Amino acid sequence: MSDTIVRVAARGEGVTADGRHAAFAAPGDTLGAAGEVIPGPHHQTPPCRHFPACGGCQLQHLDDESYAQFVTDRIAGALAAQKLEAVIRPPLLSPPRSRRRAALQAELKDGRVRIGFSENASHAIVDLIECHILTSELFAIVVPLRKFLARWMKKGRRARLHLTEVDQGIDLLIEGIEAEGLAAAEAITAFAQANGVARLAIDSGLGPETRWEPEPVTITLGGVPVALPPAAFLQATREGEAALVAAVREGVGDARVVADLFAGLGTFALSLAGKVYAGEAARDAILALKAGAAMAGRAVFADHRDLFRRPLMAAECDRFGAVVLDPPRAGAREQAVQLAASSVPAIVYVSCNPSSFARDCEILCQGGYRIDWVQPVGQFRWSTHVELAARLSR
Repeated sequence: MSDTIVRVAARGEGVTADGRHAAFAAPGDTLGAAGEVIPGPHHQTPPCRHFPACGGCQLQHLDDESYAQFVTDRIAGALAAQKLEAVIRPPLLSPPRSRRRAALQAELKDGRVRIGFSENASHAIVDLIECHILTSELFAIVVPLRKFLARWMKKGRRARLHLTEVDQGIDLLIEGIEAEGLAAAEAITAFAQANGVARLAIDSGLGPETRWEPEPVTITLGGVPVALPPAAFLQATREGEAALVAAVREGVGDARVVADLFAGLGTFALSLAGKVYAGEAARDAILALKAGAAMAGRAVFADHRDLFRRPLMAAECDRFGAVVLDPPRAGAREQAVQLAASSVPAIVYVSCNPSSFARDCEILCQGGYRIDWVQPVGQFRWSTHVELAARLSR
C-alpha cells in the first residue's frame, strides 16, 4: 500500500513506496490521514528517555530486524549507485551499552554543568540522565565529571570530553578548560583516583597536556599492549573490533606477506600472522604501533607514510599476497587506482562510509577485481553510521 513504510532512508526517516518520507517511522508502519505514524510490527518503543532529541541515536524506534535491514540497504544502495553488486552477509550488530569511546560536550548553564551529546540538528546539549549506547563504565563517570568540571567551566564556553576505555581504566581528554595551580593538581588527582581514571589530559588550546597518568596507558590489540595517544582512533566497540578483525583474517587467508594501509595503532596489523607492512600518516599512532610490535616480537614493519599524497605504487603492491585497506571516511581513491593496476591476489577493504567504499570498489572492479563478499558491522548501534569489511579478488 502507498501509505506503508517500506524502507528507512540514509538519514533515518521512513519512506513509503511512492516516495513520501516520515520521521521516526519503521518498515511496516503506516501513515495516517494527517501524516501521523501508526506503528507496525517492526516499530519498537525506544528504550531511552532522551530519544529522539539526543543526537547520539537516530534509530532507536527500529527493532533489530529492521535495523539490520537498514545497515544492509545502506551498503546495497551505495554499491548500486556505482552499478555494482555483491553478496552481502547478515550484519553483525554490537549490543546496547557497548560503546567504549565517545566524545561528549559540556557546558555551564543555569548554575550546573550539563554533559551529553548535542541534539539532532542543533547545538543544544542533551544532559544525559541515562544512556543505552555507552558502556556502564563510561557512563558512570558522567555524574562525578559534572562536579569536577564546575570549578573551571565558564558561562558561554563549552568543553569537549573524549572518553575511552583502556587497559588501565578510563582515558579522559578535556578540551576547552584551564586548570592551573596546586589546588587544581590536587583536585585532578583526587578525581582520577576516585573514578578509575587511567589518564587525564587537558587541552587548553596548545595540545593535550597529561596531568595524571600513574602508569603508561595502553590498549591491547591482537594480544599486544600498544600505547594509546590521547583521543586516538579506536574501533567503537570490542564486538565491532572482533567482527572486523575476523573478516580481515578471513579475507587475507593464508597470505604470508600482507600490507595494512591506514594501519592506525595496528588493530589489523597485530592480528595477522606472517610479515606485515603497516602504513599510517598519523605519527603518534605509527610510533605506538612500532614500539608495541617490537616489544612483542611481531614481524611488523611500521612506516610513517601519507597514503593520500604518497600511496603505495602498483609495483610496491605487487610484493604482497594481500592488502588491507582501512581509510577514513573520504576513502582511498589514490590508493585504489594503484591497487587496480597491481596484481595483488586479494584486497580486504574496511570502511566506515559505504559511499566512498563503493566508489573505490568501482575503480578496483574496472581494474579486474570482483567483490567476493561484504560483511556489514553495526557497531554504532541505533545510528545511521554503517561500517563494513569486504573482500575483493582477481
